[in-house]
Amino acid sequence: MMQTQRTILWVIFVMSLVFLWDAWQRDNGGPTIFGGPPPAQQQAAGDGTPAPSTVPAADAQPAPAVGVPDAPAPTAATTGATAPVAPSVAASPSGQSLTFGNDQLSLQIGTTGATIQHAELLHHRDDANRANLVLLDSSAARFYQGQSGVVGVAGAPNHTTQWSVVSGPTEATATEPARLVMQATGGGVKVQRTYQLPQGSYQILIDDQVTNDSGAPITPTIYHQLTRTGNAPEGGNAMAMTYAGPVIFTDADKFQKVGFSDIEKGKSDHARHADNGWFGIIQHYFAVAWVPTNAQPREFYTRKIDTNLYSVGLLQPLGQVAPGQTVDNRSSLYVGPQNQKVLAEIAPGLDLVVDYGWLTAIAKPLFWLLDLLHSWVGNWGWAIVLLTIIVKLAFFPLQAASYRSMAKMRKVTPKMMQLRERYGDDRMKLNQAMMELYKTEKINPLGGCLPVVVQIPVFIALYWVLLASVEMRNAPWIGWIKDLSAPDNLFGTIPWLNMPLGLLPLLMAATMIMQTRLNPTPPDPLQAKLMMWMPVIFSVMFFFFPSGLVLYWLVSNIFSIIQQWVITRRIEGKPVFGRAPAQP
Repeated sequence: MMQTQRTILWVIFVMSLVFLWDAWQRDNGGPTIFGGPPPAQQQAAGDGTPAPSTVPAADAQPAPAVGVPDAPAPTAATTGATAPVAPSVAASPSGQSLTFGNDQLSLQIGTTGATIQHAELLHHRDDANRANLVLLDSSAARFYQGQSGVVGVAGAPNHTTQWSVVSGPTEATATEPARLVMQATGGGVKVQRTYQLPQGSYQILIDDQVTNDSGAPITPTIYHQLTRTGNAPEGGNAMAMTYAGPVIFTDADKFQKVGFSDIEKGKSDHARHADNGWFGIIQHYFAVAWVPTNAQPREFYTRKIDTNLYSVGLLQPLGQVAPGQTVDNRSSLYVGPQNQKVLAEIAPGLDLVVDYGWLTAIAKPLFWLLDLLHSWVGNWGWAIVLLTIIVKLAFFPLQAASYRSMAKMRKVTPKMMQLRERYGDDRMKLNQAMMELYKTEKINPLGGCLPVVVQIPVFIALYWVLLASVEMRNAPWIGWIKDLSAPDNLFGTIPWLNMPLGLLPLLMAATMIMQTRLNPTPPDPLQAKLMMWMPVIFSVMFFFFPSGLVLYWLVSNIFSIIQQWVITRRIEGKPVFGRAPAQP
């Protein structure tokens, strides 16, 4: 087969793999390369499941409906005729809100339900309007709350109950965390909840003390849940869409993503019962994760609550509680950036919220190396440059073999042109003659392709490291590059295309054209023009890519151009840097 045909087929094959992988990622709730809207949420109204008779009535104040799981199967620790479920109504936002926080987080906790109704990150800006980023919210545009309460005992306090303030809120200091203590009583059960937030932390420590004030033993179950509308987060990069939705982790089933679309369709498949693990909702760069610290068995659930409203949570039976007895249930709620070092110290598997998809095993070591380089140079842009060079050096022998094969093909191009003129449209004889030429010149037709295939997983993993790392967010490099997670728009934005126009993508396009000129020229003039225009066409997408990704590809291309130029000059017997090379 002719070299030009192999080149075209190879490009089609690689791009097909990329598109198939991108579609597979999208269908499985994973991050995608080319972006696009999240899976459409069906707009069916209603809860979908009748609420049990034990569910408390909705508040008189209007409020959005809030998540309730289907009743999970009873465990050995859960007694009673039916398994308890969380209430199916919302905590009314009309109650008093208490401001509570530290130097990283500003929280609003409502007296209705003692719910965390608002969480604002003080050192992270929103992509949409450049204000402080809000993760938890109870605005008209978005509902996203952290809720907790007791079920299994009729009338027990839950996230719809009115709570009173026992003490606080206090301010966080260098030695003392911010502290808020709230209390509610109902059904012979008293719950005293303590929130603590140390200075410099995104981890809210929660202690629920459940006391049996009735005259008979009870078997309460505590629940924690996150309830959120299914809309995609505002802002973001249309060319770098990532997964946003619920996640569940257990030691047995590991990290599982449960997309809103799966919950909508009633097809959510995830761990249900475990004696360990946590749950959360993640989005690009940020995570909200609820981590129980008690070792009781737990039951995970997800459920559609109403139109475009979903819950993920867990139930923890507290066992039998005698009259006058108090039991503790401790947990923590992380609300903040996906900092892998911090998350790994909080709970096993929590660092997996940094979503590298199926290439995690390769991506994690690459991020470790990137972080190490950053600790040396103090700038994430230069760390990307160094990491790219190190990776290219690691694959130097494979890449050199590929370039040697292409250089040999380039060298015999005049002979290939002569064969094409000699045999004209007789494809069979032309292919036979070309195979003889390959044999005579000792050229492997696949020599330029196979080394590239081996490198693809590593470079895709590096792509996801740069895309998923919150460290790139608002991180400057040099001059006009103030944010490595945002597209380069040095020259402004083209209004009718809404396309940023930056210097890095233009340099990227130039390097792609240079690489094309170093490759063997296809004998067919039409194919030659196609191969020349393909880099320009593909480079358009880089105008939308984050600057850190474009920087990585630019450095990689420059390194490859130098390597390929040197090898090509040597194969052709031409001087390299002013010195004549030895004949190969």
